[in-house]
Amino acid sequence: MRRVPQARRLQVGQVRKILHIDMDAFYASVEQRDNPALRGKPVVVGGDPTKRGVVAAASYEARTFGVRSAIPMSRAVRLCPSLIIVQPDFDKYRAISQQVFAIYREVTPLVEPLSLDEAYLDVTKNSWGETLGVSVARRIKLAIRELTGLTASAGVAPNKFLAKIASGWQKPDGLTVIAPERIESFLQGLPVDALWGVGPKTAARLRAHGIDKLIDVRSHSLEVLQQLVGSGAEWLRDLAQGIDERPVDPSDQRKSAGSECTYEKDLTELSRIREEIDEMARDVAAWLVKRAFFARTVCIKVRYEDFTTITRSHSDAKPTRDPDAIAARAVALLDKTEAGRRPVRLLGVSVHNLEDTVEPRSRRATADTAPRLPLD
Repeated sequence: MRRVPQARRLQVGQVRKILHIDMDAFYASVEQRDNPALRGKPVVVGGDPTKRGVVAAASYEARTFGVRSAIPMSRAVRLCPSLIIVQPDFDKYRAISQQVFAIYREVTPLVEPLSLDEAYLDVTKNSWGETLGVSVARRIKLAIRELTGLTASAGVAPNKFLAKIASGWQKPDGLTVIAPERIESFLQGLPVDALWGVGPKTAARLRAHGIDKLIDVRSHSLEVLQQLVGSGAEWLRDLAQGIDERPVDPSDQRKSAGSECTYEKDLTELSRIREEIDEMARDVAAWLVKRAFFARTVCIKVRYEDFTTITRSHSDAKPTRDPDAIAARAVALLDKTEAGRRPVRLLGVSVHNLEDTVEPRSRRATADTAPRLPLD
């Protein structure tokens, strides 16, 4: 049966009310809240720039210089010589996160954490008895501000895809609503790289085929899309129509994260394959940095031209989120494959055995008996 665009379906069925709430520059905002001397100044939370440190969060003042989370701290300092670097205090951030998530769960049990500072909520039915998702979002934002002194941005929409994009529309302290009747006009203005998983290289590949806006996806066949983005073709096509039927899943807990790409033309040069693996590994490390995770295991995936697919992995007793270390381990795993000797159709990098601390397991077992937030 042919699937119809979300906007049309929602007119005849129940409209879901999905929120995506994202704390504004969370770690940096916490530090500015707790230290008045940091307010109004370019602040980053992260590691030592002389020891391959990475930016975990940047204040909005720092962002005006081009400083963003997950970039090397050494680069951040070059972009903004007046940058103030604060060492992270993840115990403090987790405690505040637990306060915020307690507010969410007062409203609905359908809360899906994505990280310490963002979550999806399904408020179609809610304990406040609010009939409008925007009213719930306003009350949650106010409750967060009153309890923590921090701001959050919220997106309200009929599905997760649109709600997440909406939450970033008017940051900081923003609130954007995409009602069913606005979905099509909203989609019209979205560039293709607004989508999850569409990085610079994938976006360039799509644009080379005339796919600049999300709606341009609609004019290409599934076969063409599969050549460009592999197994993500159907997902991309659905999003181009505003379709996202994923439920808000409160049991969802991310055990791994990864990045992969199917290439339009098979890769044959080992140097290019190494470059691709290195970039994917750094993308995954950036994911770890943003979500305050460490990983013990690095895995690569290689699919040859005949569709034979293999994986190779390396585990270490001490978890890490250092981009250089993760990239080096991923590239080294290529030596255990035939990449460069056989044409490669697909490459991927993933991290597993995620931890929220670098402490040995024996210490973790007794250090904290409080339940930890499930993170995506």
